[in-house]
Amino acid sequence: MDMEVLIARAKDGDADAFAALIQKNMKAMYKIGRSVLRSDEDVADAIQDAILTAFERLNQLKEPRVFPSWLARILVNKCYDLLRKKTQVVPMETLPEELVPDAGYGNVEWKEALSCLEEKYRLILILYYIEGFKTGEIGQILDIPEATVRTRLARGRKQLFAMYHEAERRTV
Repeated sequence: MDMEVLIARAKDGDADAFAALIQKNMKAMYKIGRSVLRSDEDVADAIQDAILTAFERLNQLKEPRVFPSWLARILVNKCYDLLRKKTQVVPMETLPEELVPDAGYGNVEWKEALSCLEEKYRLILILYYIEGFKTGEIGQILDIPEATVRTRLARGRKQLFAMYHEAERRTV
């Protein structure tokens, strides 16, 4: 069913339509949550809070086509709220197994490379390359200017490029 139809039905109180919307976005929500939080339990808590908030505020959504980025922004905010509550920011050292479709050794390299990046670069690279959000949407999700998104995207790419070439030099 079309996302706009599901949103209209969900706004009219159809819980099944809202559940279908969440189901369509669940994999992306997990990836986003895991890029910020370290444990699956924390990710599950943040996703649960984000779903509740989205359900309560669904009538505030004016443009149905931006639902995925609107939901992602709510989730990112919930992740940061959870980190603040714990009063400790723990950098994520590993990425979830489902981050990228299994491509053998290349998948391991991708995960390792991403895990070496600072969170601010890793999150933007995941949102851009894996989830397919545009830089403007990422800016809205993270509540930062689009120019900052583009800068972090370029710096993240540059760091990945440097890491790749350093690894290549070591193997030669």
